[in-house]
Amino acid sequence: MTRTIEARRLEKRFGKTHALTGLDLVADAGQVTALLGPNGAGKTTFVRAVATLLRLDGGTLLVGGHDVAREPQQVRSLIGLAGQYAAVEPAMSGRENLEMVARLFGLSRRAAKAAASAVLTQLRLEDAGERLVRTYSGGMRRRLDLGASLVGRPRLLILDEPTTGLDPRSRIELWDAIRALVDSGTDVLLTTQYLDEADQLAGQIVIVDHGRTLATGSPAELKQRVGGKVIEVHARGEQLPAVAAALARLGDSEPDVDHATRRVTVGVTERSDGLLGAARALTSAGIDVDEIALRQPTLDEVFLALTGKPAQADPIPKSAAA
Repeated sequence: MTRTIEARRLEKRFGKTHALTGLDLVADAGQVTALLGPNGAGKTTFVRAVATLLRLDGGTLLVGGHDVAREPQQVRSLIGLAGQYAAVEPAMSGRENLEMVARLFGLSRRAAKAAASAVLTQLRLEDAGERLVRTYSGGMRRRLDLGASLVGRPRLLILDEPTTGLDPRSRIELWDAIRALVDSGTDVLLTTQYLDEADQLAGQIVIVDHGRTLATGSPAELKQRVGGKVIEVHARGEQLPAVAAALARLGDSEPDVDHATRRVTVGVTERSDGLLGAARALTSAGIDVDEIALRQPTLDEVFLALTGKPAQADPIPKSAAA
């Protein structure tokens, strides 16, 4: 299988801070590869290294078969980068934005016009192409920002927190646009703090922490790695403590109580009685509940099990921003 990114034992230090400590990662072509990790895990450092924006202290990093350290110009010709916020000019039309970026990529006027038209069609923005960007919705601006990254026809598109700040409808529209890009032959490296986004889009997920890779696999493979199932109970009124106590005997770990949603969850092994055992435990305790279900672990639960931390965006170290 063709590989878009190959990283072997990457090292990067910022003063006394070790951002990458032997990170290994392989991203295969033809899919979205999602990079996940808690705050300070090294995600942003890795993305900046792939984008040739910083020099590594050790290891080997290949993008499209080219060494980032020795062949940065060749790597730059293969990639497009879209950050957390739309970097488009609101006083220009969508088409003018794309044509300007295409010219910066070195395309002729004629080629830039053709590339802009193709990208507007690809991202379903052709009807808004002549409008000023300041009239666009947030989701349309993000799609146009993707388009600006695509006019150079990159083999690899790097998306750093692409749906930050978007409403649910705009997020779904952007997801559709990303899927269409992959279907048309663009590989994607995605960082996101929304694990449902990774679950929806990624063919491969890489979880990193403390600058190294903890786990790699498809969403389904990572969920299976945690093992077992999850009992989820929607409790009534003030019964949360009683529900948690009743379910505590079923799992290998303490039940998780979410007071905001009045839900109690507990992981159970394949050897347990599952849903029937939970129902018996609640009935024996004289507890009525609104809902009870047996399901697979979510990606959030997998992430917590592997890292012990919630997923958050990690800031770029000040020394890396220069």
